[in-house]
Amino acid sequence: MPDTQDATQHVKPFVYESLTSKALYFSISEIQIRTQIKDPHALDLEYTRTMMGFLLFNPQPRNIVMVGLGAGSLAKFCHRYLPQARIQVVEVNPHVIALRKQFHVPPDDDRFRVVRADGAQYVHYRSTRCDVLMIDAFDAHGLPSRLCSQRFYDDCFEMLQPGGIMVVNLHYGHSDHEVHLDRIRRSFKDCALAVDDGELSNVIVFACKGHTFEQIRPGVVRRPRNLDDTAAEQLLAAFALITSALKDQQR
Repeated sequence: MPDTQDATQHVKPFVYESLTSKALYFSISEIQIRTQIKDPHALDLEYTRTMMGFLLFNPQPRNIVMVGLGAGSLAKFCHRYLPQARIQVVEVNPHVIALRKQFHVPPDDDRFRVVRADGAQYVHYRSTRCDVLMIDAFDAHGLPSRLCSQRFYDDCFEMLQPGGIMVVNLHYGHSDHEVHLDRIRRSFKDCALAVDDGELSNVIVFACKGHTFEQIRPGVVRRPRNLDDTAAEQLLAAFALITSALKDQQR
């Protein structure tokens, strides 16, 4: 899909670095993503750990598509701990992509690639289907309308393989939160699970193309098979949140 976007149309983010972390901002009032300097592959924000909860439903995805690069936290984590997966990251803002080396985002190769494109168009004209579709694409003004429309979520459903899962990051308490959630439920035939990240800042929505949630019986939280010990240690608390939300929904 050709890219006709003008770089001047996009806000240029800035990077704030402390002794222990490096963060990406579009404005001083709101952090987009943060990474640890000593361990750039770690997930430093709770909502990113919650988004990785899709591993409870599909522990070994083969194809992952991400809409939104940010500082690359999710991309780096998946690249390192899911070696069997091919990962494609779609980012519309060239200024964000220009910071990929600063945030240690892996170079493009046979199993990892960052593509400059509009996420809504990319999903609509899908050249491939995926097992997991992750949507974490906020700009300086919040969640772009083209990435939360009914048509967009319909296209996301079509892009997934049967049994695939979409993971969406939404802002907690946003005035249109229920509208967005209703659209996701409509597109995914009511197979959706909303999980508060535990910090009252983000709500992560898991939506399945099929009946994947029925395969999970709430109970003792167990780490997915073959998941690296370091990765599992970061994600167990998030797995517990998701399991609790699933239990509540199934009551």
